Amino acid sequence: MAQVVRAALVQATWTGDTESMIAKHEEHARRAAARGAKVIGFQEVFNAPYFCQVQEPEHYRWAEPVPDGPTVRRMQELARETGMVIVVPVFELEAEGFYYNTAAVIDADGSYLGKYRKHHIPQVKGFWEKYYFRPGNLGWPVFDTAVGKVGVYICYDRHFPEGWRALGLAGAQLVYNPSATSRGLSAYLWQLEQPASAVANEYFVAAINRVGQEEYGDNDFYGTSYFVDPRGQFVGEVASDKEEELLVRDLDFDLIKEVRDQWAFYRDRRPDAYGGLVQP
Repeated sequence: MAQVVRAALVQATWTGDTESMIAKHEEHARRAAARGAKVIGFQEVFNAPYFCQVQEPEHYRWAEPVPDGPTVRRMQELARETGMVIVVPVFELEAEGFYYNTAAVIDADGSYLGKYRKHHIPQVKGFWEKYYFRPGNLGWPVFDTAVGKVGVYICYDRHFPEGWRALGLAGAQLVYNPSATSRGLSAYLWQLEQPASAVANEYFVAAINRVGQEEYGDNDFYGTSYFVDPRGQFVGEVASDKEEELLVRDLDFDLIKEVRDQWAFYRDRRPDAYGGLVQP
């Protein structure tokens, strides 16, 4: 019997406040569940604006504990209500002065499975993230969920192949890549890197980008979120570059084994020859 997982993602416009932003995502999740989705992921720091366009201490106010903060608790209730696995990217407060760009993973019964913290933190014009976030320190966990093995890699991480590979080696079948990417040089890379990583590591990728104008900085998030399969092919249409959108797609997880048998990348790896790659 084929193992087909109906998966969803949301690319959303900023509403102006956390409460309405969370409420909007709850409604998207309910619509996805009504269409039969069993897993859903949201965009980077989904319950806040992308404040990293500026460097101002006032934006530490968006941070909250994970899993004991209000947003993750509310998403646990939503998971129990809908029966969906939910990937929840938020600004994490671990302790005063310790902040991370984080995604919590919640199982379909509402249980908290763990979190991923973004490893690679940019510090360039428009993406002043080192001002806010410490580098991730929890490795590249893969979560054993009700729909299968799910991993997370966040935005700027996608430019670095090592984490993609670590997730594959840990058995990931689906990797969510929540992002906040605005128009510019990255627009060309957006539809290149995640499909290439899906091929190289032979799993499905859900690439999620914010969409629309926001209040901080001169930005224009271009959406175009999508699912891509282990052959590097888009699953259905790519989302709009201007409008908010909920995507729901059927992912045939049996394709992972088929591709791994045909393209034996894991068999033919040469870790004995790669030692020099990790030297500073």
